[in-house]
Parts: sequence; structure tokens; C-alpha cells
Amino acid sequence: MRMTALALAATTLILGACGNTVEQRIGGAAVGAGTGAMVAGPVGAVVGGAAGALTGPSVTRTVRRASR
Repeated sequence: MRMTALALAATTLILGACGNTVEQRIGGAAVGAGTGAMVAGPVGAVVGGAAGALTGPSVTRTVRRASR
């Protein structure tokens, strides 16, 4: 369990550092990891965190555009 938490934290930090704004990436990773953890446990948390970090900025842009 501890190793999973460390892997999740490391993945979040690494993915959060690349790309658009860090807030969008970390926010997307957090939402994705939470959703993935509820659906598929620790493995889902890692996969969901990675997917959320990668798609976070595009989702944010789409929501901002739609709410104007």
C-alpha cells in the first residue's frame, strides 16, 4: 500500500511538471486518480491520474469555452 501511494505521488509530480499550467495538470490528475481509485482500486488510481493529467488542460479549455 505504501509503495502504491509513493508511486501515485511520484507520477502526479512528474506529470504535473510537464505542459500547460501546473494547476490544470495536478487538478486533472487528482480528479482522475480519485475516479480511478473508486472504479478499479490502486491500479485505477495510477491510470486515472495519468489520464487526468494528460487531458486536464483540454477539458479545462472546453469547459471555459462552453461557459462563455
